[in-house]
This record gives sequence, C-alpha cells and structure tokens, in this order.
Amino acid sequence: MTRVAVVGGGRSPEHAVSLRSAAAVVAALAAAGYEPVPLTIDRAGVWSDDAGALAATPAASLAAGLGILASCDVVFPVLHGAPGEDGAIAALADLAGLPVVGCPAIGSAIAMDKHATKAVAVSLGIAVAPGILLLPGDAVPAVTPPVVVKPTTAGSSVGVSVVADADDLGAAVVAAREAGDSVLVESYVRGREVQLAVVERRDGSLLVPPPIEYGVAEGAVFDTSRKYDGTAAVRFPAVIDDATTAALVDAATRLFRALGCRGLSRFDFFVTDGGPVLNEVNTMPGMTPQSGFPRMCRAAGLDLPDLVDELVRTAVRRR
Repeated sequence: MTRVAVVGGGRSPEHAVSLRSAAAVVAALAAAGYEPVPLTIDRAGVWSDDAGALAATPAASLAAGLGILASCDVVFPVLHGAPGEDGAIAALADLAGLPVVGCPAIGSAIAMDKHATKAVAVSLGIAVAPGILLLPGDAVPAVTPPVVVKPTTAGSSVGVSVVADADDLGAAVVAAREAGDSVLVESYVRGREVQLAVVERRDGSLLVPPPIEYGVAEGAVFDTSRKYDGTAAVRFPAVIDDATTAALVDAATRLFRALGCRGLSRFDFFVTDGGPVLNEVNTMPGMTPQSGFPRMCRAAGLDLPDLVDELVRTAVRRR
C-alpha cells in the first residue's frame, strides 16, 4: 500500500484551517486506498505524529520527521500560508527524492509572492490592480483612496484591509507588515469575486471545473472568518456568461503554466465591467468541507477521494 505523508498545521496564521484541510485529506486518502501518515507542525514549529511531539525543539523534531518522510512514498503538504505553502516542504521533499503533491518549490515561492505573481500576469497580458510595492523601511506613499493594503506573502487575506480614508493608510501598512515586511498598496477594484480551480491530470492535461463566486459587501474583505463561518453569499456555479468564463479559464491555465504550478492551484479574480482582474493565486487551497476548491472539483466529477488519488498519481508520474 502506498504510504502518503500528509503534513499539516504550520507556523502561519492559517494553522487551524490547515489542520482541518489535512484531516480531510487524510480521510480521503484512506478512502482511496492509500495509507496516510499524518505529520503535524505546531505553531512553534515542532513536528508531531499521532503519538505526539517527535522532539522538544523544531530542529530536532524535523530531524526525526525526516525519518518518517523517508518511510513514505509520497509527500502531500497541506500547509496554508508561509512557511509551507511557499515551497518549503516541496523543497524538502525534492531534496529527499520523494514525489510531492502540488507545486514545486519555485512555483510555490513565486505564486506566494503577490508582487511577483502580478509581474508574471502582466507579462501574459492578464489585468491586475495598479499598485505600489513598499519594501521594508519605505515611507507610506501619498495615494488617493480607496485602496487595498496587503502583505505580499500571506494567504487567506491575513493582514489585508480596505482603506477608504487617507488618514487610515499608515495604520493599515503597519498591520500588513505584521504579516510580512513587504506590502502592496493597490487600487481598489470593484467587481465580483470569482474563483477557479485548476487540476493537473496524470496525463498532463489541465481540468478547470465550473467557477464559484463569493458575494462580499462593498468595501469588505473576503477574509478567513468570512471564508469559513458561512456568512459569505455563495453562487455555485458562478453566474457569468460564456465569454467571461472562457477568458477566466484562459487566464488561469496560462498563469498556471507560466508560474510553474503543478498538481493544483486556485486562481482568484475580480470580474469587472472591463473584464477579469487577477487578485491572487493559492498553490494549496483549502480542503475543508466548507472550502470552494473541493466543491468545484466535485462538480467536475472528482469527489475528494478521487481528487487526492489523481493528485498522488500525478505527483508520482511527474517524479
């Protein structure tokens, strides 16, 4: 039986969601006939298995965890946010010569950086919100609200705020820096939030299920609480015309290839009167029962056991 190491938790603010995603993946792998081997990284960075902490410190527990990884056939990182979704676990698996589900280290690292992702998107002719990159130590710029302030390398809208008053910009930048030193200040985009799932099949083709739409009040942020507390209005499938759907699928698949994504990724867009505008890319989207990614995949004929089976087989074939 194929042993699959499922790594969840992590030190990011998305720790709790990652635990739920990892639990769902473990159950799905077992249903698909695999032997899942759960490994958890706690908020301090200590690795654990089902019996408890592998050692007292992050470094010592990682050393012990490497032995468990070596006993497995495939690594399935289910970490949201950095460190983890930025390619750290993918790089570790690659160094160990193990197939890894999802994006390789370089694709994950680029996609995790919103500024780098926007640069790639622009090179492909995909629209993005105009913005200013603030490096550590840069002064708060003079901009005309409304704007969106966000850390460049955080997920689930951690540290993101919509600023309607210029007097609030400095505080928003400080809050964003708590989740990452570099910060983006972007023009506010008015549009419908539509997400697309992209799944790489074992034959190398890309599957794009019907997209999902989340309704959020004007000026609000589709943050972690709204994603998982059931308060966001959901339309599935999203009610968009065929031309817009085709434009979204084209943008998502070209960006998937250009970023070096593999296995799976989620692409978030704003659908505006002028066409789709890229918001962000997630290389390890949520897998909880409330998450949009597995819901989209189910509509395309891949329930969660089938999805994880396809992802594991794709990782093994690629290796």
